[in-house]
Amino acid sequence: MADAFYRRDPADPNRYLSTELTRGPWSPDAQHAGPPSALLGHVIERCEPRPGFQVGRVAVEILGPVPLAPLTAQAKVVRSGRSVELIEATLSSERGPVMQANAWRLKLAEPALDLPTEFVPTGTRPLPAAAEPERFPSDQAIGFHTGIEYRFSAGSFAAPGPAVCWIRLKYPIVAGTTPSPLERTLAAADSGNGVSSVLDWSKYLFINTDLIVTLHRQPVGEWVCLDAITHPQPHGIGLAESALFDETGPIGRSTQTLLIAPRG
Repeated sequence: MADAFYRRDPADPNRYLSTELTRGPWSPDAQHAGPPSALLGHVIERCEPRPGFQVGRVAVEILGPVPLAPLTAQAKVVRSGRSVELIEATLSSERGPVMQANAWRLKLAEPALDLPTEFVPTGTRPLPAAAEPERFPSDQAIGFHTGIEYRFSAGSFAAPGPAVCWIRLKYPIVAGTTPSPLERTLAAADSGNGVSSVLDWSKYLFINTDLIVTLHRQPVGEWVCLDAITHPQPHGIGLAESALFDETGPIGRSTQTLLIAPRG
């Protein structure tokens, strides 16, 4: 059994060996988009790091199925600045790029700003300790669904509609490292369209072409909560959006553009 979603290739620091924990629920040969999104976050944070800066937004473009195979992950600063900078990252298999991401890294205010408290986001969701673990319905014995823990405070995989779901990584994204708050958030946020699905899984595909995560605060602790809702449309384009929380309050939002089609 794998002990991480990826292992670094000792022969190439930019190459990562995908383990079976990255497997998606529908194909034994393709990854769930959560782990590779988190892997992009992993290399983004390690790209020319600057003290006093923090990633505020990551936009991931899913260029095609991510194979269960070695991946090369690279990141570079494409727009540097005193207060904001833009980082570009690419994830490639032997067939070429499979995912790419742009991330804005912003300078933190020092000292902290004196803001009117009524405009600072607050509020919580029922905490994960009060919910029972739930397993994602999949025919695959091992995959992303076994590498994380789902706990629903509202809704479930069996109940179509909006849901409030807490997600926790059971293993590190990269072996030998501790998942960062950004990695945890990216891995969890890609499940928004799954936990809040409104269409019959056996009849429809609802595949996200992207994942956009905006964080006004880094999450604290292991759990990330998705207060998620999916908006399907008859013309075949949909939207999944999630308000993101940790156990102390709101941390940001995520969206996913969905391609909706009849299965088969």
